[in-house]
Amino acid sequence: MENAAEAAENTYRVALVAFPGIRAFDVSVITEVWGTDRTDRGAPAFDLRRVATDTTPIPMRGGMALLPDRSLAWLSRADLIVIPGLDDHLTPAPTPVLEALHRAHARGTTIAGLCGGAFTLAQAGLLDGRRAITHWNLVELFRAHHPQVTLVPDALFIEDDNIWTAAGTAAGIDLCIHLVRQAHGAEAAATIARSMVTAPFRTGTQAQFIEHPTPRADRDADTLAAVREHALRHLHEPLTVADLAARAGMSPRSFARHFTAETGTPPLRWLLDQRLAAAQKLLERTDLPMPEVARRAGFGSEVTMRQHFASRLATSPRAYRAAFSTSPVSTGAAGSNPIAR
Repeated sequence: MENAAEAAENTYRVALVAFPGIRAFDVSVITEVWGTDRTDRGAPAFDLRRVATDTTPIPMRGGMALLPDRSLAWLSRADLIVIPGLDDHLTPAPTPVLEALHRAHARGTTIAGLCGGAFTLAQAGLLDGRRAITHWNLVELFRAHHPQVTLVPDALFIEDDNIWTAAGTAAGIDLCIHLVRQAHGAEAAATIARSMVTAPFRTGTQAQFIEHPTPRADRDADTLAAVREHALRHLHEPLTVADLAARAGMSPRSFARHFTAETGTPPLRWLLDQRLAAAQKLLERTDLPMPEVARRAGFGSEVTMRQHFASRLATSPRAYRAAFSTSPVSTGAAGSNPIAR
């Protein structure tokens, strides 16, 4: 009984805040990420609750309904609160919901709004003077109704004072996976992402979706995909933009332009993202010494890896390992780890 009680106490508690007008898609995303038991695959245990002013079924578009199972009082127990987007982005949230969100933020609880959920957070006054994001097609509407919010128009998701907002639809998935990564580490996020058949993280910004230029030839797209695959297989090597451009049969300037247009991220930034992810996985799953982790992830030295962890993740490799390390796998020879191939 004590073990069961201890396990329940250690379970990560997530509150899905529900009220009439919320989007069924976002409810499904939240439920898929935190409401599916994947502990048999090494994912953390979650306790997802559908929180509302009362237990009356909440209708959603498409003939669906959501049945709340907790009152707003449960928000005081939550580690994370997530607000779905809205079918009508100007839908007013019930006053008790807005007041409960205020109290939760004052307690220091992490709060996230998916897509039009930013409108709900703005209604509550939680975004006043803070940076936020919503779907690119809603930027002008949002600014017209909430001019006191500093809107960042091209991010996929953004955080300010422990309040997270995300751009439209798929960016909500990106944010949910990122919140898992932030709380439980890269391996937990990757496990859930693999189960959902989605990327553990997506580079670039919303800008890559706003404009719709004439598509490049399929040949160019295929070439860049092959170059990215090659880079992932050779992260431990000192890759340069010139190396990747030569492999694509382009000049470095042309390659950088096409690469950024396709991924939303410059090639060097993309390489750094992949190397950080590789290092995180090695720190979680192996007991390799820091210099070897740095070598296999392509940083060259522990000092360089430490600098990038500090600037991008606001932590050190050693602190990250202490927080997220699992039982180490056999490290074997340098070439036995797939990241070192």
